[in-house]
Amino acid sequence: QAKLVESGGGLVQRGDSLRLSCVGSGRTFSGSIMGWFRQAPGKEREFVAAISGYGDREYYPKSAKGRFTISRDNAKSTVYLQMNNLKPEDTAVYYCAASEMVRGNMANAGIYKHWGQGTQVTVSS
Repeated sequence: QAKLVESGGGLVQRGDSLRLSCVGSGRTFSGSIMGWFRQAPGKEREFVAAISGYGDREYYPKSAKGRFTISRDNAKSTVYLQMNNLKPEDTAVYYCAASEMVRGNMANAGIYKHWGQGTQVTVSS
């Protein structure tokens, strides 16, 4: 079973940057799709970014493309989310997720079977 632990969230101002990290464990980490989702108070979970098992493909929604970058270092069992030019609307709890799949619809939360505890990102105006 995969276990995921996120870190790197915090309180920042509009235009600042943050790098989130997610350290995983388990046999399925290295070859499986990894994703980042976020959820703001009173809002539904929203897809942020995903990366294929060996980092050859990345996928982003329009709201993140150009500002956010997902990457992974399988030797360290870690996936990252670099967030630049942060906006107040980016404020949310950010969750790391592992799919246990080597391919699929990376924006579909249903393919992710393991989730981290979340890390809070707050962007002030």
